[in-house]
Amino acid sequence: MIAIINYGLGNLASIKNMCKRLAIEAQITDDPEIISKASKLILPGVGHFEKGMENLKASGLQPLLNELVKNKKKLILGICLGAQLMTKHSEEGDVGGLGWVDATTVRFDQSKINGLKIPHMGWSEIHLTQKNQLWLDLPHEPRFYFVHTYHFLFENKEEISATSTYSYDFACAFQKENIFGTQFHPEKSHKFGMKVLENFNKL
Repeated sequence: MIAIINYGLGNLASIKNMCKRLAIEAQITDDPEIISKASKLILPGVGHFEKGMENLKASGLQPLLNELVKNKKKLILGICLGAQLMTKHSEEGDVGGLGWVDATTVRFDQSKINGLKIPHMGWSEIHLTQKNQLWLDLPHEPRFYFVHTYHFLFENKEEISATSTYSYDFACAFQKENIFGTQFHPEKSHKFGMKVLENFNKL
């Protein structure tokens, strides 16, 4: 069973519905016992980074997640803000994150954006930069749905598994051992996102 972690922010129902469509057993929960027993975790998120960290701390789940992810190496997929929270720090609110990956979260660079609107919203192609189990049998020319103002900036480029382009290239997916993250929303990305969630479930 996959535990979809409820800390008050995120497209919880959308993820659960997509899992149901794929016959993936998944449960929305903030129960530490259920989270501990789950085979895999999804950390969703939509909204402000600082609020996300505040909610995680207030929920009491942060120490448990650190133990499960960092020490017990339980598989976890972060989506959008959930993936950003896995970085060391964000310019949004100027606050520290979980620090699970060697990256920070930064705002799109206005000097490079060439007049494009922020947030980056809509469908964009991704470019696979390394072999990754999430990309297995992806349909041709994979495209995913994005809604974000901030993106990952990695110190260790080897952790980047895909990039996308919005006036300039940016990291849009990563993997560090048992930790996976996507800036895009697989639960809103039709056949492409369905394959990503299906692959995550099979890990």
